Amino acid sequence: MRRLSDSYDTAVAAIDAANAADPNTISLAGDANPLALVHGRLAAEWVARLVADPDEALLLAARAHHLRRWEVPRSTYPDGKGGYLRWRRDQKRRHASDIEAILVAAGYGPEVVSRTQQLIRRDGLGTDPDAQVVEDAACLVFIETQLAAMETRLEHDHLLEVIRKAVRKMSPAGLAAVGQIDLDARARALLDAALSG
Repeated sequence: MRRLSDSYDTAVAAIDAANAADPNTISLAGDANPLALVHGRLAAEWVARLVADPDEALLLAARAHHLRRWEVPRSTYPDGKGGYLRWRRDQKRRHASDIEAILVAAGYGPEVVSRTQQLIRRDGLGTDPDAQVVEDAACLVFIETQLAAMETRLEHDHLLEVIRKAVRKMSPAGLAAVGQIDLDARARALLDAALSG
């Protein structure tokens, strides 16, 4: 992988500091950590696995794809698919807007700032391979970290449909990477049921 700049290190530290304030936690390897912090770190790790030599904008977009996400809870939008889709769209726009100040403070110019924002919003999804990589990374993190928790919140058939929707957004490379996720037997059974349905 290419050598990353001092600006990158500064921006990552600022993104992580912002996401460390997430009051929602997730347990990985027995330790509870802020959810947005974990999601950003894991998404950047997935990008580095999916792309041989990712550029800084791509890595930064993955790291910041849930930047301060908890500040606008899903519950502030109407129930149902329409409310969810609007919340998700608005969140992507907000994350993209919020990253600008962090990147400028780290020393990035307009080109990297704009590109990172495009990738966070997934502009060009379907035509821009890097936007697809960010989407794949987000879906892989969802599968890796949220299947077990969602099983207790959603009815079984609804959960399978949620998994299927995530999988439909993924590229063949992203789907192939699912096999690298260390899932417990229950989560693996849910994933297999969703993929075979």
